[in-house]
Amino acid sequence: MPRTSKKLVLAVIDGLTPAMLERGLEEGRLPALGLLHEAGTYARGTTTFPSVTPVCLTSIATGGHPDVHGIPHLVWYHRDEERVVEYGSSFAAVRAAGTRRSLRDSIFAMTNEHLAAEATTVFEALEDEGFDCGAINFTCYRGRTRHAIKLPVPVGRNRWYEAAWGPRRFFFFNLYEWDTTGAPLAIRSRPEGSIDAYAATIGRWLVTRDGFDFLVFYLPDYDYASHIVGPEAAVAALERADSSVGELMAAAGGPEEFLDRYAIIVCSDHGQTRVDRIARLQDAYSDLSVFTGRRGTYPADADVVVTASNRSGMVYALSGRSPRELAERLDGAAGVDVVLFREGGEAVARRGSAELRFGPGADGWNTNGNDEVLDSARYPNALERSWCALECANAGEVIVSAAAGWEFEDLGRRHHAGGGSHGSLLAGDSTTPIIAARPDGLSLPDAPRITDLAPPRLAHLGVQPPASMGARVGRGV
Repeated sequence: MPRTSKKLVLAVIDGLTPAMLERGLEEGRLPALGLLHEAGTYARGTTTFPSVTPVCLTSIATGGHPDVHGIPHLVWYHRDEERVVEYGSSFAAVRAAGTRRSLRDSIFAMTNEHLAAEATTVFEALEDEGFDCGAINFTCYRGRTRHAIKLPVPVGRNRWYEAAWGPRRFFFFNLYEWDTTGAPLAIRSRPEGSIDAYAATIGRWLVTRDGFDFLVFYLPDYDYASHIVGPEAAVAALERADSSVGELMAAAGGPEEFLDRYAIIVCSDHGQTRVDRIARLQDAYSDLSVFTGRRGTYPADADVVVTASNRSGMVYALSGRSPRELAERLDGAAGVDVVLFREGGEAVARRGSAELRFGPGADGWNTNGNDEVLDSARYPNALERSWCALECANAGEVIVSAAAGWEFEDLGRRHHAGGGSHGSLLAGDSTTPIIAARPDGLSLPDAPRITDLAPPRLAHLGVQPPASMGARVGRGV
């Protein structure tokens, strides 16, 4: 493939919904994003499932769904290690699972151990071809360069934290920093947008030095604010994210100078919807022995493992119970909308007592049953996303998507009632905005998915996408 001289930035605003972006543009509140919107193309895309940050960011990095990259949820059961992995549903959930183990899982193990070895990241693919890559605060960061931790830490026998493998220009919440930039502490005042401000300082530093061929610029503070007040009320946080993007353009000398030098894609990883009601997914199995992963408990005598967070959850069968039995127990359960499981080589989606069986065929999807169970207007790209979630080696035998307005209580018994949440198959959690400005031939397919972003990023720089960034499942459906 021919190489282009223009470099590339991918800016990810966590949790940004199309409706909030479009409202902000219409009201003139987002000058930086407005300039990019006018200079490029805009589309509504679809994320992966479950639509939670670790899964979605890993799909952006690898171009694959969970069946490819192996990250099944924000919280999941590790069958080989017989424990629950908790990436940070809440501080209470982290404490309940074990703080030290959860910090290791979320900061280090997710990318360096849990991410499937065969799932090539964009950083690996580009750096193997000699490109300089950068990432700021991006949780799926696996690359080819070893970075020593920057903070002073005690010497001990367990030195898992001493280094991480990321792209060459890697910055991760002050823990791992490729160079000294003058950036302040990232986690000092999240309600005031301190993480986005940290990213903006580093981004400005890199653009001033033209220090990369490809940069992932991750801004998580809008999602944080949306969880607290709901996505429609987090306007100030979105304005701060817009300002952070504006810092990149200012560092290049202005919008035109920036776009002469860089192509830029702006997207979110998932949507977000308001929640007011809370359910405990494990209550449907109250007559069984349930392991939830709390520190000091063990799964040896458990019948099932139940892991839930935000607006989705999973059930793992430990005592030989069939996935159908576990799924049918959720009929009519509080907060449950769609229940997914595998049976006879097919996927089954169950809503109430109605079912749809499906699987990929030569020319699309083969289906049998009630098509309204996964109506495409209500659940975008649901067949592909559901199939790939079930095919993930680390997923539960049963996967649950929450009903509108409901959230599942996490391991620490925390929730976001009165604010926003995400994770389900529903359109509000699953639809993402995508702006592509001055892409120089980089194009997205009709009805783009976030897994479609990785191959064009490589092609833009003249690199052949690896086999793990494969074609769509069930193309043409």
